Amino acid sequence: MESQNQLNYNRIAKAIDYIKANFKSQPRLDEVAEKINISPAHFQRMFTEWAGISPKKFLQFISMEHAKKILIETQATLWETTHEIGLSSTSRLHDLFVHMEGMTPAEYKNGGKNLSINFSFAESPFGTLMVASTPKGICALTFEDNENTALHNLKNKFPNARFQQRLDSIQQNALLIFQNDWSQLPKIRLHLKGTDFQLKVWESLLKIPLGSLSTYGKLAEKIGHPNASRAVGTAIGSNPIAFLIPCHRVIQATGNFGGNMWGNTRKTAIIGWEGAKIHANS
Repeated sequence: MESQNQLNYNRIAKAIDYIKANFKSQPRLDEVAEKINISPAHFQRMFTEWAGISPKKFLQFISMEHAKKILIETQATLWETTHEIGLSSTSRLHDLFVHMEGMTPAEYKNGGKNLSINFSFAESPFGTLMVASTPKGICALTFEDNENTALHNLKNKFPNARFQQRLDSIQQNALLIFQNDWSQLPKIRLHLKGTDFQLKVWESLLKIPLGSLSTYGKLAEKIGHPNASRAVGTAIGSNPIAFLIPCHRVIQATGNFGGNMWGNTRKTAIIGWEGAKIHANS
């Protein structure tokens, strides 16, 4: 049965799809509300509760033309925010408290043999997700509508591991990222299975600040492979950790937000949601 959180996100997603398709005409509140079959007042209240800002302000954040302009003029910084906020605010996110390490060569080759993996399902502002952890850290975090499919994909990635459906403290710490107050977030450790190149790309994603975007070409340059934009894109598409490793912050050089393994609408929603958090703290 669909949860209230999932139901609300589905409505928000439908509104975002309409906004994306019609952003050039800057659709009015009542126009968008009509498309998702709720009253303007209900839509305003629901959207503001979800994003922390009005639908109108969110529309400005995800405007494609705005993204193009900002990308060109300000070196990919999407939202102006004071640098005086300090480490107790959203500026801590990703650049200080997420630590990543790769699995050992043996763990990588043997499909997780001798690994004990806990997994659980949780609600987020962007729908249901599955989070999985080893004793060393988070090994998977994926947005999934079907729990059986999610578990099947996890077991395919670690065919020789032992699995238990259990919410542990490692997972709980990671899920705190979806709360509004990021000032007291604990350090999060990631335990990842990937090639050296993939790990390098994923590590570079962690260095893209909250509220900023990069391009595949810029990311390729930063990891020392300026001609490997396509390979970078492939590595990003293999990212096993949604949101914590912010693959959603990479867009096309034209400024178009482009695709995402968890859906274009969800990518747009996350970019706008993060922008709203910076706006609320600036």
